[in-house]
Amino acid sequence: MLLLKSSRWRYLAMISIAWLTLFTVTRVVLLFTSFSATDASAWQLFLLFAQGAVYDLGFLSFASLPLALYLALCPQWLWSKSWHQLLLRILFALSLFVMLFIALAEWIFWDEFAVRFNFIAVDYLVYSKEVIDNILESYPVYPLLAGLVLLALLLTALLNRSLRNVLRAPAAAGLSSRLYGVTLLAGLAVVAGLLLSQNFPRGSGGNSYQRELAANGPYQFFAAFRNNELDYPSFYATLDESQVGAVLRAEVEESHARFVRDNPLDIRREITYAGAARHLNVVLVTIESLSAKYLGSFGDERGLTPNLDKLRRESLAFTNLYATGTRTDRGLEAITLSVPPTPGRSLVKRIGRESGFASLGQQLNAQGYDSVFVYGGRGYFDNMNAFFSGNGYRIVDQSSVPDSEMSFTNAWGMADEDLYAQTLKIADADHAQGKPFFLQLMTTSNHRPYSYPDGRIDIASGEGREGAVKYTDYAIGEFLRQAQQKPWFADTIFVFVADHTAGSAGKEDLPVSNYHIPMFIYAPHYLAAREINTLTSQIDIAPTLLGLLNQSYVSTFFGRDVLRPEAAQRGRALLGNYQHLGLFAGGDLAILSPRKTVRRHDDALGDSYERRSNKDNELVQRDIAYYQGASYGIAQGLLQWQGKTVVKQPVLARSQGQQ
Repeated sequence: MLLLKSSRWRYLAMISIAWLTLFTVTRVVLLFTSFSATDASAWQLFLLFAQGAVYDLGFLSFASLPLALYLALCPQWLWSKSWHQLLLRILFALSLFVMLFIALAEWIFWDEFAVRFNFIAVDYLVYSKEVIDNILESYPVYPLLAGLVLLALLLTALLNRSLRNVLRAPAAAGLSSRLYGVTLLAGLAVVAGLLLSQNFPRGSGGNSYQRELAANGPYQFFAAFRNNELDYPSFYATLDESQVGAVLRAEVEESHARFVRDNPLDIRREITYAGAARHLNVVLVTIESLSAKYLGSFGDERGLTPNLDKLRRESLAFTNLYATGTRTDRGLEAITLSVPPTPGRSLVKRIGRESGFASLGQQLNAQGYDSVFVYGGRGYFDNMNAFFSGNGYRIVDQSSVPDSEMSFTNAWGMADEDLYAQTLKIADADHAQGKPFFLQLMTTSNHRPYSYPDGRIDIASGEGREGAVKYTDYAIGEFLRQAQQKPWFADTIFVFVADHTAGSAGKEDLPVSNYHIPMFIYAPHYLAAREINTLTSQIDIAPTLLGLLNQSYVSTFFGRDVLRPEAAQRGRALLGNYQHLGLFAGGDLAILSPRKTVRRHDDALGDSYERRSNKDNELVQRDIAYYQGASYGIAQGLLQWQGKTVVKQPVLARSQGQQ
């Protein structure tokens, strides 16, 4: 208490109290924006704010250390100067502005993702140009910033008298007493660092909205920045390696596959199909944020997707498909490498460790294809260019397209119709050379700020997700109409699949229904239209596609060909969100969380009753096997591309119901 008689520590306390107040106000505002989803009792609300205060104090113990050290070391002659005290007042006003700016940023982030700052916020800092452009196009940023400046100045004026009294209070007698205060604060920071994590004291059970509201946004940001890749054995439940190998091999084994190595954790296997391979062209379109719920054929009544609804009737339509994650990089990782969403960052963004895998592009390159990643934006975003170029693809992105060939661009890149125009151009060039092509596209238009060329649809550009979905559908329809006039169309398989859904937040850590995405495989000259109701994961796309091409190959894929007869009874979906790792078996969901927590959600698409579980549970063992096995395989280099291998195993019959 003697310390607080010093003007220096009272100044620090005043700033800290202001931060604590704003943290609490932010928590209250976010609570009311999601009050019904939070579903908290009075006791739970008390715990939410009590645990939040622990996080807030823990963050401030770190954040205030630099200022505390300056206050302690500042000599008395400098402290008492009038210009120095003016600078301290300016610093106080700037601190208020920063507080308000963070609160606004948290509200915008919560509005889009319904979580506190996490890996996404870290990525947004790294890829600042796209993000800043997106925000500028989506929100009235400059009026908001001006409002924050005025509010910070107003609050400073209102608090000016208290601030003046604080600065005029007696200073601490000597340097030793001032350093004593810094030592106490540093000790508190050490304790906070030892006790707090991204999950403690919030726990890992219950309602995810409650846990997120109890968090501190800036603390979560720095924790996510530090933990961008989590070591699986250190943080998650494990099984004996021999048991993991046995369970994992049982998961990925198929009647047309043979394991080629003795290590039970090495799933490399020869995949054989009867007869000659079909060297059909492939155009795989990964569509930004296309939740299944937006399609009329999945129940939406707004008429946003007439082209996709028609496509469903003419395609192999996968009605029970789930994304592996909540971001584009997770979808690309799953589709390209057929791996579960291991904890931390996706392989796409593990800089220095993102290349050399036995990817879908590498497999088709080995069969003589031209594998091309075609992206509507700038491929340095999310490290996509490095990932795809390091895994067998050549790159065509916004930076390699002349401005004259782009009719419309926004923060994220060229409009979808321009992306499809580039795709037709590449396909024409490969066809002229007699070379089969594999074009893997990534669209951008169905993303905030939801802007697109005028005059295409009856919803004005920038009006919201509804218009972006309708424009996405329009562009797909135009693309297929133009492709049908091409000489290569009859020999081409088109795949349309979402990278992830438009929103994945829910009361549970992994709300399964919010991972539901559509996929249509369209090749009218080769494939009879029908619906595939088998529970399917994004990691199954690559092996299923290679099966349609009748390609024999050496696989490191964790997915399987879901069109084979034996696959119908073995459906499962892998889904995660950086920390929580799930396996959904059609009814129940197993979840692995940090601190080696194991849970189940029974009736995951219904009431979703959560309960703690243990490693003896079969569903949990399957969950562990996928993620422990994948993490081990990545770390040990078991998923690396080893060049084209001729498969000499006896071929097995294939029955797919094809034309």
